[in-house]
Amino acid sequence: MSEAPIASRLQGQVVAFRADASLEIGSGHVMRCLTLANALQAQGAQCHFLCREHPGHLCEMIEARGFMVHRLPQEKNETETGIIPSSEPEPAHATWLGASWAQDAAASGAILPELAPAWLVVDHYALDHRWETAVLNYLPRSATRLLVIDDLADRRHIANLLLDQNLGRNAEDYRGLVPETCQVLAGPRYALLRPEFCEWREASLSRRAQEPGLKRLLINLGGMDKDNVTGQVLDALTNCDLPHDLQISVVMGATAPWRETVTAQAKAMPWSTEVVVNVSDMARRIAEADLAIGAAGSTSWERCCLGLPTLMVVLADNQREIADALAAKGAALPLDSADLGASLLGQLAMLDAHGALTAMSLQAAVLVDGGGSDRVIMALGSMHQEESR
Repeated sequence: MSEAPIASRLQGQVVAFRADASLEIGSGHVMRCLTLANALQAQGAQCHFLCREHPGHLCEMIEARGFMVHRLPQEKNETETGIIPSSEPEPAHATWLGASWAQDAAASGAILPELAPAWLVVDHYALDHRWETAVLNYLPRSATRLLVIDDLADRRHIANLLLDQNLGRNAEDYRGLVPETCQVLAGPRYALLRPEFCEWREASLSRRAQEPGLKRLLINLGGMDKDNVTGQVLDALTNCDLPHDLQISVVMGATAPWRETVTAQAKAMPWSTEVVVNVSDMARRIAEADLAIGAAGSTSWERCCLGLPTLMVVLADNQREIADALAAKGAALPLDSADLGASLLGQLAMLDAHGALTAMSLQAAVLVDGGGSDRVIMALGSMHQEESR
């Protein structure tokens, strides 16, 4: 059967997403869910988001993209949920939820029955099989399937489908953490990228094959950057010997707490430096850049798809594995966040070598081809078709 008829099985179906953004969580979970939601919407699905309004939430942005957001209540005290508590240890990131898992499940369970989703997509490090079981008990189990998006492989799930798009990850990492019937989509082959990254890939890789010099530097250290690592990078760059005609572009989120400080700092840089917010043309900006200084999060796969050489900063412990894997493949060079100045000087010197930028570009591009979203949609559509028979 061709791909189109399978994917079209999602037409008219409701897909619900449970994901949060905050100053602590960052924006990556919501952003990759938005990528999947856009792809599902293109297949005729109706997508809804369930989010809690943490400081730095992205509810208004999700709504601006055309999706319904169901805001979960702020839970300050433990309340009666009717859900039997568990003595099982909490997930390592449980505090990210802003409520107990039982409170969150009860609040989500009050919303989901009316939506009657064909798929529930969960992208949250604070949630595990207990939340999933409790929420699905509010729904006809045979009618709703569960997709879990994860990066950690550190807790149990009852998923029908699990996506871990990280380099070096494989299905064996989830053995014993998911049911034997769960299909695991593992590795950057399944990286969730917007269609424009595929559209820009050929032009981007072709330009890099010509051995470009360092003329455009892209800095993107996450949508939140709560510790102002961007400012630290700009400070460190002022001590580096860079081309006088270098153009620097800093991409930040609208809710980044240090945005105004960074904007003022950019005006004092010795090179032309712009600060742009909530850009809608990230693929073009990556394609036109010669080097990036970026976080080791989900945007790593966007840079890889377009072959952008990257100096990578680890902003959170859960990014360490991605950074190490990319460095081992020669697709990025690590920066020491404890001593950015010396680290930048050393790594920029390495990139001065003839062919260094091109070699890193080729290693990055081979890891991600931009077709991950289509593959995930195909898996969703295929499973929906099989279970609807």
